[in-house]
Amino acid sequence: MARRYESNPFDEEEEVNPFAQDTGVRGTATGLNYGGGPFYMANPATVPPASNSRLSPLPPEPADFYNDRSATIDIPLDTAKDLRKKEKELQAKEAELNKKEKELKRREEAAARAGILIEEKNWPPFFPIIHHDIANEIPIHVQRLQYFAFASLLGLFACLFWNVIAVTAAWIKVEGVKIWLLAIIYFISGVPGAYVSWYRPLYRAMRTESALKFGWFFLFYLLHIGFVVFSAVAPPIFFKGKSLTGILPAVDIIGDQPLVGIFYFIGFGMFCLESLLSFWVIQQVYMYFRGSGKAAEMKREAARGAMRAAM
Repeated sequence: MARRYESNPFDEEEEVNPFAQDTGVRGTATGLNYGGGPFYMANPATVPPASNSRLSPLPPEPADFYNDRSATIDIPLDTAKDLRKKEKELQAKEAELNKKEKELKRREEAAARAGILIEEKNWPPFFPIIHHDIANEIPIHVQRLQYFAFASLLGLFACLFWNVIAVTAAWIKVEGVKIWLLAIIYFISGVPGAYVSWYRPLYRAMRTESALKFGWFFLFYLLHIGFVVFSAVAPPIFFKGKSLTGILPAVDIIGDQPLVGIFYFIGFGMFCLESLLSFWVIQQVYMYFRGSGKAAEMKREAARGAMRAAM
C-alpha cells in the first residue's frame, strides 16, 4: 500500500531559488496517516509565492573564441624539387672540399719527399716572426742541447740590446752620434744574421740529421764566437770609438763618467757570459756530431764534391 504513494521520478521537481529571501513564514503542516506512517504536507495557504529571481545567463561566446583562425601564418614549405637541388649543391661542395684536401695532402707529401719543410711562424707567441717548436720537432735526446743553442741566440740579442742602451748614454755624455749609429747597426744586423747563419742551420740539422747543415753551423758559429769575444774586449781596431761595451772602453770611460762606465762594465759581463755559453754549445754540438758518425759522412760528401769539381 505504501508503494503507490512513492514519488514519481518523471515528475518535474519544483525549482527552488537558493537566493530567495527568507520571509520567516513557515507553512503549517497537517499530519495524515495513510497506514504507512505519518505524512506531513504544508498548508498552501500559508506558503508565500516563489519569486522569479533566476540569474541572467552569460552572453554567448563567439564561434572563434578558442580557435582563432582569422590570422593566418604563412610557413614556406620546400618542395621535393628544391630539396633535391639543395642536396645536389651540398654534395658538390663536399666533393670539391675533398678534392682540395687530397691536392693539399699530395703537395705536402711531394714537398716532404723533396726535402722542403713547410714551416709555420709561431714564435714569439704575441708576434710570430719565426718557426720554432723544439718540443715537437727535435729528437728528445738533443732537445736540451737545442735549448742551450737557443739561449745563446737570445743572449746575443740581450748583449746587443744592452750595448745600444750603454752607447746611447755614452753618446749623450761623452762622444758624438757616430758610435750610437754603429750600435744600432750591430743590433739590427747581428740578431737576424745570427738566426739565419747559424741557429736555423743547427735547428734543421737536428731535425733532418743533415751533415751539410752541421758544417754550415760550425762555420758561422765560429764567427759568432769570434764576434762576442772581440766585443768583450772591444779594442779600437776595426770598430772606432766606444760603439761596443767591452772592457777597454769601460776602463776609459769610468774615470770621466762613472754611471756610463758602470753601463759599459755590465755590457762587458754580458759579453763574457755569452762567450762562455757559446764555447760550451759548440763543444757539445761537435761531440754529438762526431758521436753520430756525421763527421765521416761529411768528409765523404766533401770528397765527392771535390771530385765532381775536378772532373
